[in-house]
Parts: sequence; C-alpha cells; structure tokens
Amino acid sequence: QMRLVQSGGGLVQAGGSLTLSCSVSASERTFANFAVAWFRQTPGKEREFVVGISGSGGATRYGGSARGRFRISRDNDKNVVNLEMNDLRPEDTAAYYCTLGRTYAVGALSEHYATWGQGTLVTVSS
Repeated sequence: QMRLVQSGGGLVQAGGSLTLSCSVSASERTFANFAVAWFRQTPGKEREFVVGISGSGGATRYGGSARGRFRISRDNDKNVVNLEMNDLRPEDTAAYYCTLGRTYAVGALSEHYATWGQGTLVTVSS
C-alpha cells in the first residue's frame, strides 16, 4: 500500500511564503499513474480542495482560494509533490493534507482520492 509523508508547514506572517512537500512511497511507474492533490481543513469545516496535479504533471486544477498564489509541481523521478504557497493570508491557516488520487485525472472532491498524508499545520499570522 502506498504511503504519503508530508513535510514543511509551520508559522508565517501574512504575505509570506511556505512550501509543503509530499513524498510518496511507490514505484516510479506507479506514482505517475495517479493524480495528487492538496486539501485543507479547519476545525468544524469540511476539507476544502486547494489544488491538484495529474499523473504526468501536465494538467493542474486550482481551487478558488489558491489560484494565482499557490503553485503545485511534481517530480515523478523522486515521487514528490510540492505545494509552493505565496502571499499567504490569515484565512489560509489550516491543516493541509496531500492525497493520492484513484485515477490519473485531477478531481476536486475528497472521494476522488484514496490515500492521505498525515496532515501538516500552516498558521498565518496577521
């Protein structure tokens, strides 16, 4: 079974930047077959789709909150997906989760994803 391990996150001031990484334990051939996405969640709310990238990396899909400020990338040789977050705002404060898709294509719903990372907290101070 594939496993996702997240790193990065922490505390940053508004306007600052952070990069989250998601390392996937899978063969390179397998990893490239699946989309990867990032979701985020705050207490009492449902998980929100942030951004996703297709298996090859050729297609990306951004949620409204991320568009223009966040950038997702993947390295299929290293089985890593990165989320670069710029111009962070206090409302970006949340637990962020990377997740491996059930298919090659990017979906925006949590049910499109099968395996989840452990989550990492991002806190943006005003």
